[in-house]
Amino acid sequence: MPRLTAQVLLRSLLATVAVLCIVLPALAATPSAPLRVMSFNVRVPVDTDGDKRWQVRRDAMVALIRQTHPDVVGTQELVQEQAQYLATHLPTYRWFGKGRNADGGGEHMGVFYDSRVLTVVESGDFWLSETPGTPGSSSWGTDLPRLVTWALFERRGDKRRFYLFNTHLPHRDQDEPAREQAARLILSRIAKLPADIPVVLTGDFNSDPDKSTYPTLTAALGDARTHAPKRNGPENTFQDFSTHPTRRIDWILFRGLTPTRFTTLDERPGGILPSDHYPVLAEFDWPR
Repeated sequence: MPRLTAQVLLRSLLATVAVLCIVLPALAATPSAPLRVMSFNVRVPVDTDGDKRWQVRRDAMVALIRQTHPDVVGTQELVQEQAQYLATHLPTYRWFGKGRNADGGGEHMGVFYDSRVLTVVESGDFWLSETPGTPGSSSWGTDLPRLVTWALFERRGDKRRFYLFNTHLPHRDQDEPAREQAARLILSRIAKLPADIPVVLTGDFNSDPDKSTYPTLTAALGDARTHAPKRNGPENTFQDFSTHPTRRIDWILFRGLTPTRFTTLDERPGGILPSDHYPVLAEFDWPR
């Protein structure tokens, strides 16, 4: 009986090895799951927004994120009230980010990530000013402090890593020189990162592609919309709660990845626009 059992075990082992010889190369050749990145200006709550106020829009925002299931979302204009609601109703997502004011209050560049997919290796913030380490600082004639929230993420399973930078540049027409200065500061930080780790920059840049900020950034980073072979939705992203978006100011820029699809999400879950900006979603293949 022991001899028969040993023969059975040996045959079983040999069969398993044969199967692995077939399966493992196939698995190794299977491309990694794509990285899905969203940029979403959520519009700060405004009491005078009437039927477009946060309390009306918030469930549409939750529904849209659930529907599209991004791995990571860079938000702009986020405040604590909104962050807490989204975190409660999107329980697989975690978030981080400081307020832009010196006391830590005000709008956040909050970053949400699917904790089933990603872990945070390190994260931080810096202000878009001549003293980027000083909370609440501003420069170049801007009327409000602006900042970047960033993180190094690692994907569960395959341990692939990438950096995410998320920002919201100054909004006034006369702020284009300040936006360009902010872009140069962001690029100087990215230039110091390891060249073999991909980088994604999300944000509301408050600038059109024909202005100086865009070529400053795209001299070093690709634009996911223009590089992706598949594009869905309108080109423009700011619609001011209308059906006619007028400006493409929400961008996803990248280094070290290959965009395969870019979508401007003009859906209205329940007939409600989640924000006065359409969120944008990019899907990336990893380097081989």
